[in-house]
Amino acid sequence: MVESIEQRLAAVDENGLVEFVREHLASLDATLMRRLLRHPFLGTEAIQLLLEDRKVAGSYEVRRELAGHPRTPDARAMQLVATLYWRDLARLGTETRVRPTVRRAAERRLADRLPGLEVGEKVAIARVCSPGLVSRIGQDPNPRVIQALLENPRLTEGVLLQLVSRDSARPEVLAMVARDRRWGVRYRIRVPICRNPNTPVATALMQLPALRKPDLRAVADDRRLAKAVRQRANLLLGRLSRAGME
Repeated sequence: MVESIEQRLAAVDENGLVEFVREHLASLDATLMRRLLRHPFLGTEAIQLLLEDRKVAGSYEVRRELAGHPRTPDARAMQLVATLYWRDLARLGTETRVRPTVRRAAERRLADRLPGLEVGEKVAIARVCSPGLVSRIGQDPNPRVIQALLENPRLTEGVLLQLVSRDSARPEVLAMVARDRRWGVRYRIRVPICRNPNTPVATALMQLPALRKPDLRAVADDRRLAKAVRQRANLLLGRLSRAGME
């Protein structure tokens, strides 16, 4: 029985892989190339042979695999990253097997494309994006995008702290963060929410009882804040009676 190319590929060892690629490169279709790229013994020499083949440029799936392969030379990986769709750029930015230089290139490329993407696409990215993009996408003004970002396991308290402290933070976003089960209970997040003039009064009033006295005093003395918020802080400090509020 004549052994097929697929069978030979499955059986080839580290020493024979480069020779296999030289011998069969012209016969490899996109499916076999992707299988080859997952071969445990695939090295830089064999990848260089693939990169010289014209079929690589014509197959998006092969380019995507090569861009993220740990043995693809950096310069060629960067060129391939520039040809990828946003969904694959987001994936590359989070894959630990991908070299840091390539992950950062994917992050930069995706960051450059963000302004031209639809809201639904940004929502999808916000849920899964890498740490290098979390801060950038946290600047998006759309509440749907921020809601998705709150679900991202790579979101950090530091990034969210910047978001809720901004003078440009939208009221609906501040209220959304305050309600979030994961983040709304964190003290370092509660304080800037209470101190942001854009926070809805009802949201601030719900957060105030959890604040410590130094932070309550800062709220009570901050004339940028709504009168009802400052009065409630004074009441909690014992500076003001309920009768004095009425």
